Amino acid sequence: MSIDTMVDPLEHGENPPPAENELRKAGRKRMSKWELYARRFSRNRGALIGLGIFVLLVLFAVIGPAFQQWDHIELDFLALSDPPSAEHWFGTNNAGNDLYAMVVVGLQRSLMIAITVAVGTTVLSAVIGAAAAYFRGWVERITLLVIHFLMVMPTFLILSMISNEAGGDWRIISLVMILVGWFFSARVIWTLSLSIREREYVQAARYMGVRGFTIVLRHMLPNIGSLLVINFTLGVVSAVLTETGLSFIGFGVKLPDVSLGSLIGIGANSISSAPWLFYFPAGALTLLTVSMALIADGLRDALDPTSAAGGRA
Repeated sequence: MSIDTMVDPLEHGENPPPAENELRKAGRKRMSKWELYARRFSRNRGALIGLGIFVLLVLFAVIGPAFQQWDHIELDFLALSDPPSAEHWFGTNNAGNDLYAMVVVGLQRSLMIAITVAVGTTVLSAVIGAAAAYFRGWVERITLLVIHFLMVMPTFLILSMISNEAGGDWRIISLVMILVGWFFSARVIWTLSLSIREREYVQAARYMGVRGFTIVLRHMLPNIGSLLVINFTLGVVSAVLTETGLSFIGFGVKLPDVSLGSLIGIGANSISSAPWLFYFPAGALTLLTVSMALIADGLRDALDPTSAAGGRA
């Protein structure tokens, strides 16, 4: 009788014979860590929905310009505050700008700011927090002093003043958002790295003469990679909302450049007379933030070994 037709003793609560146990082990493919993460993530329906929405938004930002009939700074004096039509899919504002083109450019700008700030704050907080935990001494004291000082500073006010002086340049805004946005995550990473510093592999690397900064980069940070991934996704949401708040009150991206936040600020003033000026950019912003929140939730479950998704994987 072949192995395929044999009765599985596990179904009857019996221990398999040694020979069959070896066959099972030989035929079972070892699952890598990333395959396990991907399987856990794929079992989270909300995370898949969020990923699909985010991919569609990115495609819209990349491919959308190919379908533009007007440039975002071009004026159509024959269509002032016109509702959505065949010529202007999202309508126009009171100056005659095509809202579809402005939403495409605004989404591109918001994505660039969000990803730049999320990458910058994640890298900066990871390196500073882990280095402070590893080196201890005066490095740790100075780092914590700076972190605690920045935590009580009115960062949004400072960010508003600097971005207003910069004339709404998105590069300056992104840089300032990185400089005032890294310390909360660095405080969390420092706390987590204190225990990692005492692990055997870190101690072994130290006794072998490996340089301290190399230990931080090669041994400590990879072991908090799951936290860094989640910080990055949540950082995208935080950066989008911060930029939106700045642009809404007039201290963010300024014309002729546009972002979703600046478009929402302009549309809010005419929501009763021309509601399409508000709802289209607000809808794009909502989809972006909700999708990243769903992705972050899915990544948290996939990377957390104690989550319920691990048992279903």
